[in-house]
Amino acid sequence: MQPLAERIRPHNLDHYYGQQHLVGPDAVLRRSIASGKIPSMIFWGPPGVGKTTLANIISKTMDRPFFALSAINSGVKDVRETIAKAEKQLFFDRPNPILFIDEIHRFSKSQQDSLLGAVEKGIITLIGATTENPSFEVISALLSRCQVYILKHLSSDDLLQAMSYAIQEDHYLKQHNISLKETEALMKFSGGDVRRLLNALELVVNHHGEASQIIITNDLVRASIQSNMLLYDKTGEQHYDIISAFIKSIRGSDPNAAVYYLARMIEGGEDPKFICRRMLISAAEDVGLANPNALLLATSCFAAVERIGLPEGRIPMSELAIYLACSPKSNAAYTAIDQALAEVRESGNLSIPLHLRNAPTNLMKDIGYGKDYKYAHNFQGGFIDENYLPEKIKGTAYYQPSKNGSEAKLLDQMKLLWKDKYGY
Repeated sequence: MQPLAERIRPHNLDHYYGQQHLVGPDAVLRRSIASGKIPSMIFWGPPGVGKTTLANIISKTMDRPFFALSAINSGVKDVRETIAKAEKQLFFDRPNPILFIDEIHRFSKSQQDSLLGAVEKGIITLIGATTENPSFEVISALLSRCQVYILKHLSSDDLLQAMSYAIQEDHYLKQHNISLKETEALMKFSGGDVRRLLNALELVVNHHGEASQIIITNDLVRASIQSNMLLYDKTGEQHYDIISAFIKSIRGSDPNAAVYYLARMIEGGEDPKFICRRMLISAAEDVGLANPNALLLATSCFAAVERIGLPEGRIPMSELAIYLACSPKSNAAYTAIDQALAEVRESGNLSIPLHLRNAPTNLMKDIGYGKDYKYAHNFQGGFIDENYLPEKIKGTAYYQPSKNGSEAKLLDQMKLLWKDKYGY
């Protein structure tokens, strides 16, 4: 028997829950569907919010031939064969077929390139689905030919409606007298993913299938599901929990925990580029200027993993995770830019001191632009005590160096140069 989420997948927009900004009354995508003319598009959103379902609904509503590929197990050959099949269905005035590609962010550049001609010529209307930012994961040539629609997390009301609909409409669930007394545990286990929610509901029902009546409570859900939780779900709550534990282990300078969580993600099939991106961020945010080489090594690791992939990519990834965890830590650069941004938003466009302004014309020089500017290289040690901030925020220190690693030397330098002005 198919999973519950598949059995009750809606076939029209009337039973499609969520994304009202796209498919609600008079919303942009609903209008396009009603007009019979839709562009090639990318659906970008978290897992379980209805990307695949929406693509299917569009195909059925518009009576278009529908082809589907998964980027996980499809190559250039599969793409070309599918496009050839689609081309054969183009005759008379029949609309072109829809080609749906799930997890399109996993397609390589060459695989994405193979789609360009068919999209450009109108052989297919492409609908891609991705959980990753398409600006980074979809080549610009293909992205420029597609409309990007952002799908949002489903609200609690959306999830509850989907669950109630399943209880009322699914043939198997209707055989049981099911009532929803408490839903908080189901919502938590779902992580906002309607597919996980429905499959969790079915798991609870199966666990108590002999009962004449099933009253859904939080305790019943916990007892039924906790022993059936997956080791790692790369599209659900575990995805966020494990990457959080991984980064916090690096931040906490524990290389053993960092490598363990790295192994959990690799074994669970996590996208290695996702892991590398998070380590890049950690190198800048958590290690920072306490060890400037960390960011260089993180960038090199990302490039290496892009070139060699898994399983060999696990080695530089392990090397980087251990290096970051063992490095001295500083978030001073991270806090400095956030404080400076807060200042800019609070105080707006403060006047730049005249001596710092550019003076390319005589008029600008006459009104004081660049006047009395002291060229630092003309002074001993290449330094002169000068004011570089707008007058209103003069003396504000956004950067507070830590005493860790290489940044301790920067702190000594700041004390030597700016102790009186910035209080180092």
